[in-house]
Amino acid sequence: MKVSMEWLRELVDIQVDGLELAEILTRGGIEVGSVEALDRGFEYVVIGEIVEITKHPNAEKLLVCCVNLGNDQVAIVTGAANLRQGDRVPVALPGAELPNGVKIGISTLRGVESRGMLCSTEELLLDEAIAAQRSKGGIMILPPDAPIGESVARYLGLDDMVLDLELYPNRPDCLAMVNVAREVASLTGAALRLPQWAKAERLQPGSANRAIPGVPEAHDVKIAVQDFRLCARYAGLLVEDVRVAPSPQWMQRRLRAAGVRPINNIVDITNYCMLEMGQPLHAFDQDKIHGTVHVRRANPGEKLQTLDGILRTLDEDMLLIADDAGPLGLAGVMGGQESEVTAGTRRLLIESAHFAGASIRRTSRRLGLVSEASARFEKGVNAYGIVATLGRVAELLQQLGAGRPAGLVDVSGHLPALPRVELRTSRTSGLLGVEVSEAEIRQVLDRLNFSYVVHDGQFTVSVPSYRLDIQIEEELIEEIARLTGYDRIPATLPAGQQTQGRRSPEQEFRHRLRHLLVGLGLDEVLTYSFARPEPDAEWGNREQSISLLNPLREELKVMRTSMVPGLLEVAQRNVSRRNTDLAIFELGHVYLAEELPLKALPREVLRLAGVTVGKSKRHWRAAGCPYDFFYVKGVFEAIGREFGLIFDYRLPENLNLLHPGRAAAVYLDTIEVGFLGEIHPLQAKMWNLERAVVFELDLAPLMAKTRGAAKAAPNPRFPAVQRDLAVVVKRDVPASAVAVSIQKLGGGLLQQVDLFDVYTGKPIPEEHKSLAFALRYQSWERTLTDEEVNLLNGRILEGIQQEFGAEWRR
Repeated sequence: MKVSMEWLRELVDIQVDGLELAEILTRGGIEVGSVEALDRGFEYVVIGEIVEITKHPNAEKLLVCCVNLGNDQVAIVTGAANLRQGDRVPVALPGAELPNGVKIGISTLRGVESRGMLCSTEELLLDEAIAAQRSKGGIMILPPDAPIGESVARYLGLDDMVLDLELYPNRPDCLAMVNVAREVASLTGAALRLPQWAKAERLQPGSANRAIPGVPEAHDVKIAVQDFRLCARYAGLLVEDVRVAPSPQWMQRRLRAAGVRPINNIVDITNYCMLEMGQPLHAFDQDKIHGTVHVRRANPGEKLQTLDGILRTLDEDMLLIADDAGPLGLAGVMGGQESEVTAGTRRLLIESAHFAGASIRRTSRRLGLVSEASARFEKGVNAYGIVATLGRVAELLQQLGAGRPAGLVDVSGHLPALPRVELRTSRTSGLLGVEVSEAEIRQVLDRLNFSYVVHDGQFTVSVPSYRLDIQIEEELIEEIARLTGYDRIPATLPAGQQTQGRRSPEQEFRHRLRHLLVGLGLDEVLTYSFARPEPDAEWGNREQSISLLNPLREELKVMRTSMVPGLLEVAQRNVSRRNTDLAIFELGHVYLAEELPLKALPREVLRLAGVTVGKSKRHWRAAGCPYDFFYVKGVFEAIGREFGLIFDYRLPENLNLLHPGRAAAVYLDTIEVGFLGEIHPLQAKMWNLERAVVFELDLAPLMAKTRGAAKAAPNPRFPAVQRDLAVVVKRDVPASAVAVSIQKLGGGLLQQVDLFDVYTGKPIPEEHKSLAFALRYQSWERTLTDEEVNLLNGRILEGIQQEFGAEWRR
């Protein structure tokens, strides 16, 4: 909300400047985002009169103008062709820095000294509409009565400051100038000077709020409201003898300061009253309305061409203003082009209504159409101020000679009762932590202009209709705190048992895992928690998938049950932009429904997933390492070493998405915790990727079995003994299973088991393979003898012969 200080001073007697007022409002809970001086760049720009125009002696296309500045006459060279003797124009004197950034000094143009510059609207960044028609494409021509020597900023009303209020949804009342004035008065104690109709908006239905003096009921205007839950109240002001013309300069100036473009007196009056009173309005050409005005839902597929010229297709959730022939406008968002006010309009119906905020918000979001009106309806407007705003419209119409108010119609359902809030003195002091007296509470309520009665320290407060944000006692206590000053509340340390500041076990696990993966050369990415249904069903769990009622994007309709599709999209996007080598991972959650339809919150499962494509960066000492199946398996082994885990790799049951010979299911003990593998060639073609490797791990089982911090140990004092052991087993026996068995059989003296060779072919029998292991024996207490090591080797060979049917390969 942009607040003009000049306009605000008309409504409240404030004695401070814009910067000081911004500080007061911010301390009072109304944040001011910026303070803009409208006259910036106009410091040395004054009104001059063209006394004489002569041709430049040395340039055919230049003119030399003698300009009267009131107390001086100067010669200025210009190339503009729209000037005439006697014109009043803006003159930038030497030392000026114009709004467009141009600096003005004394210059010599083709031998003639020019002491300043005549300015156009473009150079002053002004709207062409405020200048004479002859100004277009040349110097700005001011009215003939513009005072010579006067500051252009003062003459155009630009000697003003504009405060940009950063309003939150809890203060919709401050989207109206009269309510900003009330807020300023309550914070500063300044006297209010509100229009009479702004005072009437606080009244209960039944008196001045139900009629406009001198305006009869409009019997020939019929209004039918289909659903009072979507439109609690709808009023219309019938205006005859309409004369469409430009609005006066003071109104145009205030509208521009508020960021609204002036159009004509009718539209400007509705916008002016909206900004002043906070109630959105819309003017229809009454002669273009056929029959009854209906406030109804749109029919599916119904079309309306809005004022921006776009033909929009509507659905049944959108609220329409229509007549017997069809739509007239989108309720609370934008009017229709067929019923707009034109230069030939002679009768008006000016709408003032209370629409449900949720309905307006839904329509605005679906159509991507946001207006000043929709922004106000979304936050909430005062249902009791609807006719009062029309009263202010009628007043301005007569004041400006724009039309004659001829009738009023007001249709309403059940309006919400105005709240009466109980406020206890003891509760106020207890909640704020500082003693607040009954007299202080009275003073605050008087400053807010809230009516109240007091009995035994308990206030019964009648909240005005424009303060929609106050419904309960705590919200009134917040008003007490705001107006008495937050700085009086003492700072206290929180009470209770304090805990040591450190990461939780899960946070520590994630921190270590993230740093490990980054150290291994992978890049972390973040993807949406929402996914496309088809790939998510392929890689995840269709039965536990949760559909979204209101997705962010049309294609992202489900909560993800697998993180792989999102990472494949990232890889596809990078490869399509010639970033063909990447290794990425993500730590995040998938969302699984316990039952469908969803009756409780979904189960969130923490997972690690990743995708690799291409190879690592080249180095001057070595070629790049391919990001293949074995690279990712190495990443898993690094994770196992970091957290004291031993993974087991088995053939996956489902090979539809993974390459049959380059994939594995990952087990921890007997629990399947994930998978890794190269994607199937058909999948690679679909994603436009070549030999991408994917992996996904459930992290809960890993966290449950992870070891704590590693314990340091001294270097061994006794030498190790190395032995190689080669055995022949059936081809389907996992090498990892044989290695685990060897480790168990070797006991505490066997420190390390490494597989260093796998061989198939002659002389190894068919359907068999040779596995060669390097065994490292070592004791922390003594030097081992050959006899001990040979005995252990024999025990190991005998054990794996019994378990796997292995044969010793000599």
